[in-house]
Amino acid sequence: MVIGAGFAGLTAARELNNRGYDVVVLEGRDRVGGRSLTGTVGGVPVDLGATFVGPTQDAVLALADELGCATAATYCEGTNLIRWRGEVRPYSGTIPALGFAALVNLAWVRLRFGLLVRRMPVRRPWTALDAYELDSMSLRRWLDTVRASDATTDLMTIMSRVTWGADPQDVSMLHAVRYVKAAGGLNRMLDVKKGAQQDRFLAGTQQIALRIAEDLGGRVVLDAPVYAIDYDEDGGATVSSAAGTVRAGAVVVAVAPQHRGAIAVTPELPEEHAGLPQRWPQGRLSKAYAVYDSPFWRADGYSGEALSDDGPVFITFDVSPGPEGPGVLLGFVDARGFDALAPEQRRERALTGFAALFGERASNPVDYLDFCWGTEQFAPGGPTAAPAPGSWTTVGKALTDPVGPLFWAGTETADEWTGFLDGAVRSGQRAAAEVAKHLGGRG
Repeated sequence: MVIGAGFAGLTAARELNNRGYDVVVLEGRDRVGGRSLTGTVGGVPVDLGATFVGPTQDAVLALADELGCATAATYCEGTNLIRWRGEVRPYSGTIPALGFAALVNLAWVRLRFGLLVRRMPVRRPWTALDAYELDSMSLRRWLDTVRASDATTDLMTIMSRVTWGADPQDVSMLHAVRYVKAAGGLNRMLDVKKGAQQDRFLAGTQQIALRIAEDLGGRVVLDAPVYAIDYDEDGGATVSSAAGTVRAGAVVVAVAPQHRGAIAVTPELPEEHAGLPQRWPQGRLSKAYAVYDSPFWRADGYSGEALSDDGPVFITFDVSPGPEGPGVLLGFVDARGFDALAPEQRRERALTGFAALFGERASNPVDYLDFCWGTEQFAPGGPTAAPAPGSWTTVGKALTDPVGPLFWAGTETADEWTGFLDGAVRSGQRAAAEVAKHLGGRG
């Protein structure tokens, strides 16, 4: 039994099915994919959730290749832009040129951060020598302790919002360091070339989930939110959902940690597991797409990649299907003050953000689409969890420790590429292996 038809749950189900086990997947939504959802704007497929893949994300890339889902390089030729203190200026590479003093301070902070990353035990971060110290403070508090300048803090705030959907003061420093270590470092996590944004799927990421679900057939049951699990410590479990009750030898719970709490479990879970949903909240991040007749910014020598210290759009990418057009800008949007607006107000605010970076032509797209993950009915929030200070050293073990026949999956539980599609796939593979061992190792 698998609960959740995102990449983690579907991967676990696929692995177990391939080993010869009877598998049922229960999904609360009316679709598969979880935080991967592909829509269409201006006739172009676009990812409303998870979008990019890159080097060393071998698990999801191997899965996509096996299913015949091809990637294309993310366009990044030309000069980047940053809107900073009301002025738009060009820059190249990962780090904007904000003046000598700002660059020196940023380099110092990145050096200090990198040293912490280097010695972080990613599989058991609570065992780090300075684990309790790092987990007692937020990322913002740590920036203050190393005397980060206002410019460095603001740049790290942009990074925090796009990575966790939360501001630095809301994220445990231990989590920030461990998360970056799981991605292979700041450069690999943030870069386009040779980084996590290097490639994307022209037909969208959700095609991967759809093809797995098609292969599993009737084993995937939609519109079936699970509301209760009754388990035996040394036996199986009974899972109750809107689609009925199922008895299973083992259960993979493949939902975000915060949303484990929506399922009543009997007998009560151990204290750490019971407290995890309250301490592992989802961040909030929205996305906006604007489509134009052509990628006009390329003719001006710009890559389409931009940053802004003034929202709601704070980072952009060029996700156009080709050089002839249409031109498609993707903007990551601060959900606060945006999600609650009426659709036309959201459109106006997002286009104002695009125009502030790319000029007046960006105000007049041929089509527009946005998506607010915080307003989802099931498992709202994204792109991943934003654990507050104190979370890892109190309930961190509960992310993956099985309880009797209950096993846990989801990108937040991964030791590599946590928070990414690759992490979700890896977590599904791990959970399937744990279930197979628990049930006797068939296959």
